[in-house]
Amino acid sequence: MTKLQEKADTLDLGLYLHVPFCARSCDFCHFYQEAPKRADLEAYLVGMENCLSRIKLDRAATTAFWGGGTPGLLQSRDLDRLGRAMVAANKGKVPEEWTIEMAPATVKRDKIRVLRDLGVSRLSMGVQSFQPELLEALGRIHSLDQVYRAVELFHEEGFENFNIDLIFAIPGQGLEMWETDLRKAIEIKPAHISTYCLTFEEDTALWLRLQEGKVKKLEEDEEARYFEISRKVLGGAGYQQYEVSNYALEERACVHNLNTWRMQEWLGIGPSASSQFGMRRWTEPHSIEEWLTGFADGSPKYAEEVELTPGILAQDFLIFGLRMNAGIDLRQLEKRFPGALPAGWKSFLENLLSEELAILNGTNLRLTNKGRLLADRIGEEILGL
Repeated sequence: MTKLQEKADTLDLGLYLHVPFCARSCDFCHFYQEAPKRADLEAYLVGMENCLSRIKLDRAATTAFWGGGTPGLLQSRDLDRLGRAMVAANKGKVPEEWTIEMAPATVKRDKIRVLRDLGVSRLSMGVQSFQPELLEALGRIHSLDQVYRAVELFHEEGFENFNIDLIFAIPGQGLEMWETDLRKAIEIKPAHISTYCLTFEEDTALWLRLQEGKVKKLEEDEEARYFEISRKVLGGAGYQQYEVSNYALEERACVHNLNTWRMQEWLGIGPSASSQFGMRRWTEPHSIEEWLTGFADGSPKYAEEVELTPGILAQDFLIFGLRMNAGIDLRQLEKRFPGALPAGWKSFLENLLSEELAILNGTNLRLTNKGRLLADRIGEEILGL
């Protein structure tokens, strides 16, 4: 079977652990999640321990990311238990970068101390907005007091490397409100800020309101104004954009995500977790029961499974690589995936350059500011080549 590269051990490996529990589903969220009942939590933790104990890695993972759901919803003893199991599975090594997502209401001092002692190096918190009416529009249950208290705890416990998520194009939000949110975010001194355009995912509460005509989605040119404000305000405060939706202080970019966008390898563990490893991609079932049953039977049933080809990987390398400000090295792409570029790539590239959506400097290809505003559309066109 063809490897992702000439030597598999030259690829960075990441671990992704999915914690599928949430106190309540936000109106915009479409991820699989469960209510945090203790019996389900215990079954999940036992399943994770068993799964992790059976992993035989050929190399230690350099990054780890715990997403959800709300990983921070776990009690401090549960976080410690799961963290120790993961480190043991990782050849006893703490990943160089280890990120855990936390909702503002779940941040407690005892949890922060457990995470710090485990070796967690990065926290990520979904703030979404600093304005109560917009939080209500999103169905978020945290208060601004909880946000500020969480940030206070981060600083007190030495967690300066933390990210906050913000959302724009929320119904009822205007450009001035967005700029206010950005400036309030800067005031709390995160190392990293992620800015996401609100999406209306099918079968969410927000999507239903859209179908009923109760809310309206912005046009593409209106969304672009929010992008421009983000780049201006955050750039002026020292946060450099390194991907369409992500800004960071120097040397604070999320390495786990960078490796993912560069088509490295990762193993996803837990219900609904996705993996890319050994020329396969697969997603675990979106159910704790199905996940546990498949694991116990030794015959897991995946929600999705794809055999990868150099063509698929080259295409994704292009799509995700062009979302990064650094762009991609076409020479490296050809070395990793010889002859795998899409058939229409050459003419597509010529169009990108002629329309000033991209710049080619030697073998480095990157989107212009104008091109990054159209990154989603460019990605869709690459898929169609």
